[in-house]
Amino acid sequence: MALTLFAFDTPNARKITVALEEMGLPFAVQVVDITQKEQFDPAFLKISPNNKIPALMDTEGPDGQKQTVFESGAILIYLAEKTGKFLPAHGAGRVAALEWLMFQMGGFGPAPGQVHHYAALSNEADKRYGLERFKAETLRLYGVMDRRLAAHEFFADELSIADFAILGWVWRHPRHQVDLQQFPHVQRWYQALMARPAVQKGFAVALRRE
Repeated sequence: MALTLFAFDTPNARKITVALEEMGLPFAVQVVDITQKEQFDPAFLKISPNNKIPALMDTEGPDGQKQTVFESGAILIYLAEKTGKFLPAHGAGRVAALEWLMFQMGGFGPAPGQVHHYAALSNEADKRYGLERFKAETLRLYGVMDRRLAAHEFFADELSIADFAILGWVWRHPRHQVDLQQFPHVQRWYQALMARPAVQKGFAVALRRE
């Protein structure tokens, strides 16, 4: 099989499983258990220089050569360009898809990820400041998305890799302590995507060992 996804059950990995299923690409999964620090294995370092999941190996890359890709946003762009799907080749649609992909990578990922961290702390004094700070920023970002989706069916009008990237994180809205009813346009978009058969297959991909 040409494509191997190195991943664990996280929002950033779910972006890729959803994209792969939506693109109709067969792939194998190699679980990298980050709870056991397997991302620091020297063999994985050769694939992902930043010791982060997900990463992708394509044995049928450009010019028929093996290609590895790390960083979830880069993987989404690579797959979109490989298949010609979910990223317009030019024009305003391409700009919008890349804008909202970078919005997710730079903001709607780092901020709610910090909410996950601080919410899990048991010491109230340790978590109070950080949780309040990053919850406020996370709510602001949900508001940005809600305003965008009030006037657009998807983030870039047509379904794109930006939607897959953002979906991976909205999936964790209970851990963000966010009620999607506060953001009705995000809720509409989320429910529509989660109803798609390929998205459901993407979330059903086993990314943990039995």
